[in-house]
Order: sequence, then C-alpha cells, then structure tokens
Amino acid sequence: MATPHINENFADLLDPRFEDIYFMNFEEVADKIAAFYSMPPHNGRADQRYSQVGDFGDWSQFMGSVNYQSLSQGFDSIATFLEWCSGFQIERRLYDDEQYNIMDDMPAALGMAGARTRQTHGARILNNAFSNDSFFSVHSEGVALCSTGHTSATGVSTASGFDNLTTPALSATALTAARKQHVRLKSDAGNKIQIVPDELWIPVDLYDVAYEIVASMGKVDTAENNRNVHESAYTVHEWIYLDDANNWFLADGGLRKKSALWIDRIPVEFGMAEDFDTFVGKWRGYMRYAPIWRDWRFILGGQVS
Repeated sequence: MATPHINENFADLLDPRFEDIYFMNFEEVADKIAAFYSMPPHNGRADQRYSQVGDFGDWSQFMGSVNYQSLSQGFDSIATFLEWCSGFQIERRLYDDEQYNIMDDMPAALGMAGARTRQTHGARILNNAFSNDSFFSVHSEGVALCSTGHTSATGVSTASGFDNLTTPALSATALTAARKQHVRLKSDAGNKIQIVPDELWIPVDLYDVAYEIVASMGKVDTAENNRNVHESAYTVHEWIYLDDANNWFLADGGLRKKSALWIDRIPVEFGMAEDFDTFVGKWRGYMRYAPIWRDWRFILGGQVS
C-alpha cells in the first residue's frame, strides 16, 4: 500500500453507494504490564542502573569476642531505554471526501498498535526467560532469568537453592514439586529466605489445566476424596502474549513487584502536522521505555520440552 493514503487507493471510501464500511480495529487486549511490573519513575539519564548488597550470615555463639561480618556487593542490572515509533499519512483530498469517517478512526488504531507493541515487550521477560536476553537490559551475573546455573557474588556453594528452572509439564504434581523448589531458594549469601509462591503465569493454551489445579476442591485426576492443597492458593494470570504453548511460571507476587520493573523514559505521545506545500497530513506516535528484572528469585520457570 502506497504512503501516504490517497484517493486512488481507497475508491470504496469515496463511493456513497456502500451502506457501511467496517474499520477492522478490534478491542484492545487487556494490559498486563501494570499487573506484572512495578513502574518506578525514570532518572532522566540514558540508562537506569540497579545493584544489590548481600545479607549477613547467622549469628555465632559468643566466645568472649564479637564475630564481625561483612556484606558483599551483589550483581548489577542496567536498563537501556529503546525508542519505538510509527505513523501514517493521509492526502487532504481523501480526508475531505471519504464518506465513512474511517480516517477519523486511524489515530486510535495507531494508538492500539502502540499498546500491542508494549504488551509484546512486556511479555519478553517470560518469553525469553530461559536465555540470557540483553535486548533491554544487561545483568552482570550473565545468566538467564530462569536457570540451573545461578551464581553467588559471595562465593558460597550454589549446589542447592540456586536453581529456579523446572521442566515437567504443568500439572498438580509438577506444581507441588515446583513450589517446594521455589520456597527453598537461598539468598546470595546462602541463607534461607521467605518466598511465598502465589501466582501462576500461563499462556492461553494452559488455561484449562491451571483452572482445574487451582479451582478443584479435591485432588486433580484422582479417585480419592483428598483435599486439593492448591485450591485458591494461586492467582492465575493468563497472558495472550506468552508465545510457548507449554511453558509456565510460578511467582511470588510480592517479590515480583520488587524485582520486575517497567520504566517509561518517555510515555507514549502523539503528534500531527500538515505539510504546507503538499497538503498531506502526518500523524506519528513515539515512546521510549525499558523493562528490567533485578533479582531472579521472584520466579520459577517451567521450560517444557
């Protein structure tokens, strides 16, 4: 299709004999960015940096002198704000003569396309959770969000409590094992920490499985009348922008809000101008942002083969 939009390419819009012409502009998909991320203000710089400081070990028995400890510098996370834009052009003659007000709806359609773009990038943190994704942010640990290979800046053993990756398909049994694995994660200094898994993030393909697990009073797919420990224990978040039909995620909602951040450097903005000589109207949208995660312990990912 030529740019700008001109009379010759939209003859139907100029023909009053049509009863109606439908503009294929669908309802906007529910915004999950605000549900998944905290949205702190930007700092006015080209990037936004976060770091960590580890925790103390357990106290030792007093044997005549205080055993002083030292904290350790943790890993860094650096968000880079990327720019996104789009627009359209309309010939003045087409705008004046078209009979169905389709051109009046085009700015709203442009805004919806921008919202889809944001949702796609919002889901990227989960769609790329099993690879070291540096598109929007860089983490000095150099490990995927969900991985068996997480490390410690303090040098403690990572033989246990540093693995937030599982592989079985979503089921009641797999969720039980995942919860045990999640609550046993350790701090950077190797200490036990408080993790309360209370969310399931799933693609549309797993909605019925997740609903049965969370809503059933009795154990799923068993003949016994045992109570289902998962009943109402998790909030199920179905996200249409999750690409893999089998992967699923268990999260601590409180930790997620502290760890997953969405930073709007420039919130979405729109502008319009008409070219003085050609009478071509130009509409454009612009936004600049970065999603980032600071610490991986808020989530456990199921990478199902």
